[in-house]
Amino acid sequence: MSLSVSPTSAGLAASAWDASHRLQNLPQVLHVVAFPRWKWPVIRQCFAGRTLRFVSAQNLPPDARCLVLWGRAAVPPGAAADARILRVEDGFLRSVGLGAELVKPLSWVVDTRGIYYDAAQESDLEWLLGHAEFSPALLARGRALRERIIACGLTKYNVGGQTWQRPVQAKTVILVPGQVESDASIAYGTGGVKRNMDLLRQVRQDHPGAYVLYKPHPDVAARLRKTGVDEQRALDWCDAVVTDVPMNALLDAVDAVHVLTSLAGFEALLRGKAVTCHGQPFYSGWGLTVDRLPHPRRQRRLQLDELVAATLILYPLYLRRDGRSLTTPEQALDELAAWKARNGGTPPWWIEIYRFFLRRFIGVR
Repeated sequence: MSLSVSPTSAGLAASAWDASHRLQNLPQVLHVVAFPRWKWPVIRQCFAGRTLRFVSAQNLPPDARCLVLWGRAAVPPGAAADARILRVEDGFLRSVGLGAELVKPLSWVVDTRGIYYDAAQESDLEWLLGHAEFSPALLARGRALRERIIACGLTKYNVGGQTWQRPVQAKTVILVPGQVESDASIAYGTGGVKRNMDLLRQVRQDHPGAYVLYKPHPDVAARLRKTGVDEQRALDWCDAVVTDVPMNALLDAVDAVHVLTSLAGFEALLRGKAVTCHGQPFYSGWGLTVDRLPHPRRQRRLQLDELVAATLILYPLYLRRDGRSLTTPEQALDELAAWKARNGGTPPWWIEIYRFFLRRFIGVR
C-alpha cells in the first residue's frame, strides 16, 4: 500500500491528516488473530465500519486476505501467501495506568509494513519519518501538541505519586530508564547491550562523575513483569533508584537520558533533554540523538517537530474513552489530561488486590 502523506497532493488540509486517513484503503473484512477478549472492543473501535472476524491462529480460514496481529506475533502457518498483515501495538500517549493492568488505551498504532520497535525492517513510522512532507501547518500542529504535553506533564502511562529532589551538589544528572527485558522492543531493537544492568554499567563507566539515576519499568515495579537480570543490584552502578516518581517529573529534573529503546527517550526529546540511544528506537538515527548503533536506512535529518508530527499525528489511532469512535490527537490529549487530573497521581486503594489477581491468573512474564 502506498502511503501518501502530503496534504497538498491529497487535497486535504494538514490538520486533517492522521492515521485514520492513512488506513482508509484497507479491505472491508479483517481477520483479527488471537487477540484476548478484553481487546476486542478496542480493535472494533479502531476499525469501525469494517467487518472483523476474531479467529485463533489454528483456525484461520483459507480465504482470509487481511490479518490483524498483535505486535510481532507470528503469521499463522495457514495464511495465504498474499495476505496483507496489519500489526497493532500500544500508542505513545496511552493511559493513566499500565497496559499490564489491562487499562483501556487512548491510542493504538496500526502498521502495514512492520512495527515501530523492530529496527530490522522499515515500519510505517520509519517510512513517514523518512518521506513525509511536513507542511508549516502540520509542524505547527506538532509543536502545539508537544507544548501541551509538556505543560500537562503527560507521558505514556502517567503513573507515580511520589516526588524526587535533584541533589544540590550534582552537576550532571543522568536518568537511565529500565525496560522489561522480555519485551519485543529489546529483542528487535537492540544490539550488543540488551539488559538494563549492562546499560547502567556502561553509563557509569562512560560518566564516572555524573549522578546516575535508575528507574525500573513501572510494570516491573508493580510486579506484573519479571525483574531484569541483576536488577536488584542496580545501586552497585548508580546513585539512586526511584520507582513511584512520575516520569515527567524526573525528565524535568535531569540533564540527560540514556536508553536501550525506551519511549522515555522520545519523551525526553520532547522536553529538550540530551538523549543517548544504545539500541535503535524509532526516534534514533534522525540527527536528534546520540546513537551508539548505526542506522544505514535513516539518512534524513529531522527537526524535533517533524519527529513529533509523524509520531503523534500521522502514525497512531486515538480512541475516545467512551468507546464510541476515533478522535483527534488534540481531543485525546484533552481526555488524557482530564483523566490524569482526576486520578491525582495516587493509586486507588484496591490496586494491590487487583494486581494480585492479575499475577495469579495472567502470570508474570
